[in-house]
Amino acid sequence: MKIYSVTDPEFRAYGRIVDNVDFSELVQALKTTPIPEGVAYEPSVEVLEATSALEALSAVVYGEMPVQIGYCNGHNSKLNALEYHRDSEINVAATDAVLMLGLKSEVEGDFTYDTAKVKAFLVPAGTAVEVYATTLHYAPCGVDGQGFQVAIVLPRGTNYPLAKAHAKTAGGQAAKLANGAADEDSLLTAVNKWLIGHAEGGLDEGSFLGLKGENLDLYK
Repeated sequence: MKIYSVTDPEFRAYGRIVDNVDFSELVQALKTTPIPEGVAYEPSVEVLEATSALEALSAVVYGEMPVQIGYCNGHNSKLNALEYHRDSEINVAATDAVLMLGLKSEVEGDFTYDTAKVKAFLVPAGTAVEVYATTLHYAPCGVDGQGFQVAIVLPRGTNYPLAKAHAKTAGGQAAKLANGAADEDSLLTAVNKWLIGHAEGGLDEGSFLGLKGENLDLYK
């Protein structure tokens, strides 16, 4: 799979490099967080939110919205799923990491998506990127089989458990509208998180399995 860099022109449709916030303290704190064999995500981590980046991100990047800083760490090389939010997500890499990304505008009317359209981008260690709300994304990947540490910044409350039942049904089948298309509410798996999974992605029962094509492996 071809791997672009976030400095390449191809990245402009998916996001941008964030260069108006000092992330050095956050990166150092992120380096103290664990790197499991699989993938671990924590939406809000005290040691990361104690850094100066929290206030700066809230004020400068999110226009004074309250934000949370967590991490996604581990070892991974597969796509497995794609998700999106109603807001941009900031990723800050303490290690080299690769993001596999798609465009929400390329999602079909029934919320299926062809994985052949996914592109991969290297985020060098120490780099922060804004992943636009119009960009599909999921867990980062390591480089050359190595583990990764990536801080995840989102509006506060994102990715926490939902307060009430939504249209998601058992067996990965989305609720249907009158025209036969999937109801977007079927994709909602957490607060401000809409998920399109792959049948080989190992997701929870009831996840909407709308990714068509290969479950991409970065190094195959």
